[in-house]
Amino acid sequence: MKILVINAGSSSLKYQLIDMENEAVIARGNCDRIGIDGVLSYKAVGKGEIKREYPFPDHTVATRTVLESLTTGDLAVIQDISEIGAVGHRIVHGGNYFMESVRVDKQGDVISKIEACKTLAPLHALPNAAGIRACMDAMPNVPHVAVFDTAFHSTIPDYAKTYALPTDLCEKYSIKKYGAHGTSHKFVSRKAAEFLNRPVNELKMVTLHLGNGSSISAIDRGICVDTSMGLTPLAGPLMGTRCGSIDPAIVTVLMDNERHADGTPLTGMEINNIMNKKSGVYAVSGGYSDFRDLEAHAAGGDKRCALAWNMFAYQCKQIMAGYIAILGGVDTIVFTAGVGENGPNTRAKICDNLYDCFGIEIDPEKNDVYGKLAEIGSSRSKVHVLVVPTNEELMIARETMEVADRA
Repeated sequence: MKILVINAGSSSLKYQLIDMENEAVIARGNCDRIGIDGVLSYKAVGKGEIKREYPFPDHTVATRTVLESLTTGDLAVIQDISEIGAVGHRIVHGGNYFMESVRVDKQGDVISKIEACKTLAPLHALPNAAGIRACMDAMPNVPHVAVFDTAFHSTIPDYAKTYALPTDLCEKYSIKKYGAHGTSHKFVSRKAAEFLNRPVNELKMVTLHLGNGSSISAIDRGICVDTSMGLTPLAGPLMGTRCGSIDPAIVTVLMDNERHADGTPLTGMEINNIMNKKSGVYAVSGGYSDFRDLEAHAAGGDKRCALAWNMFAYQCKQIMAGYIAILGGVDTIVFTAGVGENGPNTRAKICDNLYDCFGIEIDPEKNDVYGKLAEIGSSRSKVHVLVVPTNEELMIARETMEVADRA
């Protein structure tokens, strides 16, 4: 079966066509700047690639363009869209509605429930729904499956996901810990078990998805029991431009005291914008949100960059250590995503001085690895320390095939 994986954002539509017989990517690309001026990138594996301006007034036109790219011209990889066995859609937030991947029907209410999550995922819910609608219009006879980033975290127990706020408010606004990056955490935990040649239901793991957005999860025998992101992807360690977990009273201090030039106070949306887009290592370092820049300037003596980098490693270590306690020990530490896969010095900082208390130690030579599956723990480390490249698209394709086959 060939599965088309769609990841629809507010102004983009990323896609991959995967042959599930060997789990190989046949083609991939992105329709970018939808509703603005439009840029199409398309790569047919083994054949070539293109990138050109292309008008994308909406997601429907972008979807049609994707299908045309896959089926026509010198870079066509299939003869007809009928060769696509199913479409898997990455959905950022399932709210209280979805605890697992589901089949989408035009007559059902899956899309409307995804749209209802717009207060929890304002940047993603409506574009995700638009992407599904556009694909269903273009491919009405193909199974469509929604795969939720939050689903993997739905197993977190009540005492770990409940906020100590008035119950009526929590119920009214669906306030609880949902987490994020669940598709990635699930994929790397399974891949790590496969690499170690052990069943995932025998292993206690802490998985660290570290990038411009970062989250850490505690996985007990394949089941997520806690994660660092919360109601939104703002909680956890400080990130590229996100503040991470902070004293909540800071919000009211800013709203009560910070003013515009005309004397009006900042709105909740403006405070949210500060915490999401103007904070994190970007704020602490003085303008660097890319961890490669952060590390380079810290090495050159920039004290603010060094502070930001040290804060990130400290907070990741703090969360990881707490999760080891929750798990009652750990068999495997997994680093993934942009920084996790390509930041050996950051990995070393996080795992430094953990041998005596947790039996965790990194081998400097083994740790000199970028973007490849590898064991980086020392010979005396009592815990496996792995680098596992994530592949959310493949995880979505696997879930899609499973749901489509059940239908």
